[in-house]
Amino acid sequence: MVIIRSRASRGVLLAVIEVSLCPPVVPLILKALTYDEKRGACSVGSNVRDAACYVCWAFARAYEPPELKPFVTQIASALLITAVFDRNINCRRAASAAFQENVGRQGTFPHGIDILTTADYFAVGNLNNCYLSISVYIASFPEYTRPLIDHLAGRKVYHWHGGIRELASKALHNLTPQASDYMANTVLPQLLPMATGLDMQKRHGAILACAEITHALYKLTSQTDRPVTDILPSDCVEGLKVIHQKLFDKQQYRGFGGELMRPAVCALIEKLSLSRMPFKDSPAISGWQWLIDDCLKSLHLFSGSARQGIKEAAVLALAALCQEYYQAEPGVADVHMQEVLVSQYTAELMSPQVLIRCGCALALGSLPRFMIQNKLQQVLAGLQAACRVNQKEVSFTEARRDAAKAMAQVCATVGVSAQGSVDSVLCAENVSQVYWSLLDCLNDYTTDSRGDVGAWVREAAMSSLLELTLLVVTCDPELLSPELCERMMCCLAQQSAEKIDRYRAHAGTIFLRLLHSSQPAVPHIPHQEELLSIFPAAEVEALNWNAPSQAFPHITQLLRLPRYQYRTLLGLTVSVGGLTESTVLFSAQSLFDYIKTIQQDRPAMEQFGTTLLRIFRDHLRNDRVSIPLLKMVDQMLARGCFDIFTSDDDHPFCVELLALCKQEIRKSKDVQKLRSSITVFCGMVQFQGEIRKAVLFQLLLLLCHPFPVIRKTTASQVYEMLLTYDDVIDPSVLDDVMAQLSDTNWEEDLSVVRNYRNQLCDWLGVQRPILVGKGPAQ
Repeated sequence: MVIIRSRASRGVLLAVIEVSLCPPVVPLILKALTYDEKRGACSVGSNVRDAACYVCWAFARAYEPPELKPFVTQIASALLITAVFDRNINCRRAASAAFQENVGRQGTFPHGIDILTTADYFAVGNLNNCYLSISVYIASFPEYTRPLIDHLAGRKVYHWHGGIRELASKALHNLTPQASDYMANTVLPQLLPMATGLDMQKRHGAILACAEITHALYKLTSQTDRPVTDILPSDCVEGLKVIHQKLFDKQQYRGFGGELMRPAVCALIEKLSLSRMPFKDSPAISGWQWLIDDCLKSLHLFSGSARQGIKEAAVLALAALCQEYYQAEPGVADVHMQEVLVSQYTAELMSPQVLIRCGCALALGSLPRFMIQNKLQQVLAGLQAACRVNQKEVSFTEARRDAAKAMAQVCATVGVSAQGSVDSVLCAENVSQVYWSLLDCLNDYTTDSRGDVGAWVREAAMSSLLELTLLVVTCDPELLSPELCERMMCCLAQQSAEKIDRYRAHAGTIFLRLLHSSQPAVPHIPHQEELLSIFPAAEVEALNWNAPSQAFPHITQLLRLPRYQYRTLLGLTVSVGGLTESTVLFSAQSLFDYIKTIQQDRPAMEQFGTTLLRIFRDHLRNDRVSIPLLKMVDQMLARGCFDIFTSDDDHPFCVELLALCKQEIRKSKDVQKLRSSITVFCGMVQFQGEIRKAVLFQLLLLLCHPFPVIRKTTASQVYEMLLTYDDVIDPSVLDDVMAQLSDTNWEEDLSVVRNYRNQLCDWLGVQRPILVGKGPAQ
């Protein structure tokens, strides 16, 4: 094939393939267009297919239309199959180019111009678009319908790549309306034996294809109010029913094969349930339920890449299965199955296996309304408990995330009615419980080796709050109390001021969505008019929350709104005192720009200082907040943000700030925290009164800290502080103090260093610390 391509490119194709040789050569080229062989982890067919496309391209230039006319239909179909179904983008584009060349030069390719407008060189670049959209258009022409279907059913359904098998099954679903009888009577019977065969790839693809074709046939028959069994052969109906049992008997849900079989059969269960197959009184239903439950309970046995697919497929299958087979009568649940499923899934929310909790939470969220009827309080109580953080379950982050998602799904399922039953709908008696559970999730800052995994919970909770709020204000706005709305908006403001770009953007988007929601409008938003002036509707679309340079200048304006100040400053604290350079730069600059606007306004500065101290007090010894806060305060002191307080002797702000810093570092062994406190103490010497001596006393204590690195850092920082603030000590001893700080080896033994420190105390007029026992104060 490569030799033919090279000769074709030199214009000697006619010398290689005479017209009389075309009949035996064309089948070889058509075979080459679909050649694909897997070796190891990759395929070795793309070069052959590309060369075959080039040969077809050369045919258009080498032969006159009458000479190729007998082979037009075969070549056109093969090129279009490659153009839309080949896994390799270069091969798809090569086939599209060859088809275009033949259409232009031969003029005999059926519907060539029409197809080219849809399947051009650029359109075939997207694989999903090729399988799910372009192929449907091409199949609308009768010449290409069967070839496309046969290729999918005969080759792509058992392709070595799992993604292609899934796309092929979806493509067969889309192509079913073009040839429903052919699908029902030929393709489906052809696929059913493979669905329970020995080859794992064929089995996987055939199960998916059977599910999609059956569901597509149901959609066609439902338009005329006929059951799908009217068009399906009886042996196919029986074959679909027993697929699960045959796989179970052969133990094909175990091991690596189980990673493919479980989601495939769950997809089959979902599609057969949606197709309303007449299996209600069949033992197959109990087998299907067993598989769904086992998938949700066995997620920890599978690799991380397979878990998500199995979980999602099982949850979708459960929802469809309940909807079709667990109704005693329309809208009324089978009491036995309702009790079994709800009790089972709520109990498993407390499982020691985090993935079992995840699966059961999402399962509860997927249950239809009639299954939750009269069980809502039990379901919500279980999900709320699963959302709660405690010391024993701090690592169950994924479970809390999925429980937060499920809570909004359950509420959307049951609906809202202010005067309704607490066990059947979201009403005045239980709406606040749901809100407070989700709002508590916004305080989940769990970290592990993967980083801030609590962000997954916060993201899910924010999305659920949006869904829940829009649902409530649409049905009964009076259920949303001013207290709940204020807490929700303030928490979103905090999240939109934090340091991780993705979650800041998610929070900011939801904040603005609620603010600008008009149909329905969200009531009781605090400072709504001021917020609309900060975030006008005309600028909302252009605001990029992911960019710190755009987000923080807007967010810091919330600091002037009293109800938002605490939460916004709390979010800004971890950004200003963080590690990411761009986030620190723009958040700090925006904060300082705001402070400049109130720096001469004593009441505003007093309020700001009170809020800052409240944050420090509320998060004392919480390193996630306290260390960034110390870094932020250091920057604020260095920039003179609190100059309005320096003229007052022992201003209450300074006194409490010092007390909180002392509490924060008491008995601490965190070097980062201690270093941050040193810079804060050095910045606080600018305050007047007795507070200055208290600050110097703390610095002198740290000069004899048990950690040599802290003693050395303190000496260096005090030296720089004395150069900056020359009015701190008597000028007559300044040179001696500076020499002592710079010449002393502060990493020596404590018994030696203590003498140098005590001499500094005498020069600075500070009482010598008294040794009271083991501890950092020396």
